[in-house]
Amino acid sequence: MRNFRELEVWKDARILVKKIYTLANALPDSEKYGLTSQINRCSVSIPVNIAEGSAKYSQKDFVRFLQISLGSSYELETHIILCQDLEFVNLESSSQIIKDIQNLQKKNFFVNKI
Repeated sequence: MRNFRELEVWKDARILVKKIYTLANALPDSEKYGLTSQINRCSVSIPVNIAEGSAKYSQKDFVRFLQISLGSSYELETHIILCQDLEFVNLESSSQIIKDIQNLQKKNFFVNKI
């Protein structure tokens, strides 16, 4: 078992969740049960799956949960891009969030290779 609290990728994912919730709160009320809900759920899925995978005894199981986390990060990136396309979010701040997501994806990939 690994201590997920010591993983930088998990720490960064928690910070990202805060940013995402702030962004999602700015979405139109009409998206409360659509994009807002989806964005919040997949952002939370990233650190949660890292933590859950850390509890697995085998490296194979740990990697599987990291891959699930990585998939959620790609889903999240797509949601933010769609929000940009629909002009629901500020392009500058959402572009920075996309960069944060991409950095997290790179870290997740490297943890996956350990």
